[in-house]
Amino acid sequence: MSFVVKAVGILQQPASGVLLWNNTSVRNMATLKDISRRLKSVKSIQKITKSMKMVSAAKFAKAERELRAARPYGLSAKSFYDHLEIEKNENPQKQVLIAATSDRGLCGAANSSIIKNIRTQLNDEKQNLEGTKVIAIGDKSRAGIARTHSSNMLLSINEIGKRSLVFGDASAIAQQLISSGFEFDSAEIVYNQFKSAIAYTTSRQKILSNETIANSKSIQVYDSIDAEVLRSFQEYNLASVLYYTMKENATSEQSSRMTAMDNATKNAGDLINKLTTYYNRTRQAVITTELIEIISGAAALEQKQ
Repeated sequence: MSFVVKAVGILQQPASGVLLWNNTSVRNMATLKDISRRLKSVKSIQKITKSMKMVSAAKFAKAERELRAARPYGLSAKSFYDHLEIEKNENPQKQVLIAATSDRGLCGAANSSIIKNIRTQLNDEKQNLEGTKVIAIGDKSRAGIARTHSSNMLLSINEIGKRSLVFGDASAIAQQLISSGFEFDSAEIVYNQFKSAIAYTTSRQKILSNETIANSKSIQVYDSIDAEVLRSFQEYNLASVLYYTMKENATSEQSSRMTAMDNATKNAGDLINKLTTYYNRTRQAVITTELIEIISGAAALEQKQ
């Protein structure tokens, strides 16, 4: 994968910079070899990005199907949170931010937009840093946030995106949050909400703690609700919201990677065309220079005779 990262970096170099002219025959021959090597390299990169685009397209189609199946889980849990009568806490003392990213890159700004969103909040002067913890889902958010706010890291979860996410994975993450020992007032999942094959938005989904739900006016109406039943219901809701938001993010990631690889393939094609034109011009200049030298030499011999 490191080779692919370096290769895509080559495609981001401006192609216009290759059009440099050299008048000497020896230098032109050396330039021809350089251009030939770079052409071969760019063509190899183009094959890689084209293959990655096709793989991402297949994964995107699968992720979109799974997202449609996951929506009922998330929407029902969101509806439960939305209809609770909770007094808004402008400055929570203890807060958890859950970064829903992946382990893999080369997907445009899908991961970096989430990291930037959380960093902006952590860098806010009004934010209570001591009472704010971050759960990094995916290596990208772990590396991006721990670099500047390692003291705020609560949990780090990897192996996300290497296989299709199932509800059991979300349930395990929810259980880790509950058993972490950090009693939070509020929590938010920062994720990419899928809009279309070429668009997504970085969104937030609020999560409520067991204590907050138990003290809400909507729940206190029902005196007969057992505390253990309410706790189990909250754990299920938390897992459902996590499952839904991670599916939204996975679909956005695959669509973004598909678009990024498509753009890289097109850029490689443009660069190949420009390099080919420059190669032909340089080769023609070498041939012309050699012909001039032959004709000049023949003319000099005739004059001596």
